[in-house]
Amino acid sequence: MPLFPYFLGRSGRTTTIGMGVFFFIFITSCTMKNTLLQADPKLQRDECVIVLHGLGRSAHSMSRMSKALAANGYTVAHTSYSSRKYPVEYLAMKVIPEAISKCGDTVNTIHFVTHSMGGILTRYYLNQTSIDNLGRVVMLSPPNQGSEVVDNLADSTWYEMLFGPSGQQLGTGPESIVHQLGEVYYPVGIITGNRHTFFDGWLSRMIPGENDGKISVERAKLAGMQDFLVVPHNHTFIMKQEEVIQQTLHFLRHGRFLHKMELSTDIPIQ
Repeated sequence: MPLFPYFLGRSGRTTTIGMGVFFFIFITSCTMKNTLLQADPKLQRDECVIVLHGLGRSAHSMSRMSKALAANGYTVAHTSYSSRKYPVEYLAMKVIPEAISKCGDTVNTIHFVTHSMGGILTRYYLNQTSIDNLGRVVMLSPPNQGSEVVDNLADSTWYEMLFGPSGQQLGTGPESIVHQLGEVYYPVGIITGNRHTFFDGWLSRMIPGENDGKISVERAKLAGMQDFLVVPHNHTFIMKQEEVIQQTLHFLRHGRFLHKMELSTDIPIQ
């Protein structure tokens, strides 16, 4: 038995994955209970933000973003869900209504901040139903047009074991769920990266053009989006970057990003 497990992609080539990558996936996908973060009472708004993590992750991965949102006056539905156990359709229609109920009946506006597949859950839900008090949506590194990584690895036993049915749905082909959702009718701002981590280098080589190690810059785009921003960060940790958090806060307030990177220094980040 080899020291390292293998992914066998559709190209027929075998790619070796270090055990450290599997340890990383295990750590970042540990479950965490759903929580409601109360806004800083000095800055409290009548607005709630639903925060959704990506595939194979947990609410822990979004904790810095959620704390910053709460520190800036937003009530935050900080949500964990079993991203690897169920298809996108099931997850969207179960997780998002639960998060909306956590926001309560007193808020005037509900926003979304999502990472990776969390953006696809949001698109699916809002394609099926509407939220009367819907505000703005910020998507971080979303596979809005799928990913070539899925195209290459979806038939791998290891990939299917690690990422489950939802991981099979995010390819670039016409059968992908992302191509069934259409143009958005609500204000969406998208931030994506053009760097990759050292352990995503082999994945990055599967993707044409600029990418973040999982998704290309071009495939993060979405018809009907209100604004789009590329930052020098990677897919795995983009949501933890101060620059990204500040840009997210700016879009929620103003419906646009700061493209000259004139970032405010008075936005509290924890």
